[in-house]
Amino acid sequence: MSLEEFVQSTRGAAAAPPAGLSPALLSLWHDARGDWESAHKAAQDDPARDPAWVHAYLHRKEGDIGNARYWYARARRPEGQGSLDEEWAQIARTLLG
Repeated sequence: MSLEEFVQSTRGAAAAPPAGLSPALLSLWHDARGDWESAHKAAQDDPARDPAWVHAYLHRKEGDIGNARYWYARARRPEGQGSLDEEWAQIARTLLG
């Protein structure tokens, strides 16, 4: 799936996540739809590095920088820089491969 297809899947009132998304991508999908709680749950429920990266982004988005730093370290990723939209797209692009 391309980034454009992923973004398109988040649009529309009746949108449902595409089948087979990893927890990290599912988290980004919910975040794109404005559902921080579902996004956080999807990221938090998987201890792997990719969900930890999304978890870090989500805490940065909510303004909890200390918690975000912890999750960036767990993900072994540098702290997010620039806009949240840019970081979301960077994470999605990387995870979509």
